[in-house]
Amino acid sequence: MKYLTEFRNGEIAQRIAREIHQVATRPWKIMEVCGGQTHSIIRNGIDQMLPAGIEMIHGPGCPVCVTPLELIDKALAIAAQPRVVFCSFGDMLRVPGTEGDLFQVKGAGGDVRVVYSPLDAVELAAKNPEKQVVFFGVGFETTAPANAMSVHLARRRGLKNFSLLVSHVLVPPAISAIMESPGHPNGEDLPLGTPGNKVQAFLLAGHVCSVMGYWEYPPLAEKYRVPLVVTGFEPLDLLDGIRRAVVQLEAGRHEVENAYERVVTFEGNRAAQKLLAEVFEVTDRAWRGIGVIPKSGWRLSEAYREFDAEERFQISGIHTQESALCRAGDVLRGAIKPAECGAFGKECAPRHPLGATMVSSEGACAAYYNYGRFLSAEKLAKTVVSCQ
Repeated sequence: MKYLTEFRNGEIAQRIAREIHQVATRPWKIMEVCGGQTHSIIRNGIDQMLPAGIEMIHGPGCPVCVTPLELIDKALAIAAQPRVVFCSFGDMLRVPGTEGDLFQVKGAGGDVRVVYSPLDAVELAAKNPEKQVVFFGVGFETTAPANAMSVHLARRRGLKNFSLLVSHVLVPPAISAIMESPGHPNGEDLPLGTPGNKVQAFLLAGHVCSVMGYWEYPPLAEKYRVPLVVTGFEPLDLLDGIRRAVVQLEAGRHEVENAYERVVTFEGNRAAQKLLAEVFEVTDRAWRGIGVIPKSGWRLSEAYREFDAEERFQISGIHTQESALCRAGDVLRGAIKPAECGAFGKECAPRHPLGATMVSSEGACAAYYNYGRFLSAEKLAKTVVSCQ
């Protein structure tokens, strides 16, 4: 298949890995921003192909995982109301709130539906004028254009019964927050950006840059003196991105490189950006496990505020409480790897998750669990044999 099998060639992967070994002379910490990249790295064992001193730090680039608990609880409250059709992509249905998840709301009689596009929710609103149809708009810049188009179409069609519960977050402010986060007084479990756990280069998410371009990133590379490499998701994409980052680090350079030219341009999708600027406006946004990052998200602009589900339903009295066992916040900050959480693979597993990082298809905990990273090499070998 064009643009797929070519980027999974094992011989070429080994060659790029050897090049990285030849170039690297000292330890480096590189963060892949996107959760999809994390899954590809773990699934393909890319981190195990690298020199011992090169550490891949898993970033907070899983939109499901960073959706704040308060908003999850508001979604549950809205979905449980009569005459509401609550629509979402499938990966949000099992994300745990303070008390339950959307699947449980559905089991209790709520009209919760999985859709494949926010435009499907717009059609549901048109066909069910007597009901309120809400779409849970979660994601980075990648999914935002479709959500913006849904509200744009709803307004154009005069659909007063459609609304959007918005949880959109932005990559550039997150990179700034990572690089500027303060150190922990006792020097343990340091957040990202501190001297003891400093990210020295970033692999940028190719699909985000396909929408937004990468014109926003040169100032970040210059300000924080870190290489930023636009990277795809296949094994060769990731290895090439890592190689480029290491070459820059070894040379003392800090530039933005595009290693995903078959998809990404410097300007990005200008038509999509124009729609986003019309429908959304920048706002401060809370990230689950991280806290509020200034100007790191979008909300509906004044012209589209009537379609804001939070404004329409005015849910109050939300009292959130995270699981005492779950360390998803530490995972999202890169302070620990998933298997370092005491509940990982025990109290917390995909069938009974404590946190969103174990639920989402882009969550780091799910990647480590699904690909056996909580097992020793000996146990993993026995598991593979028993499955054959």
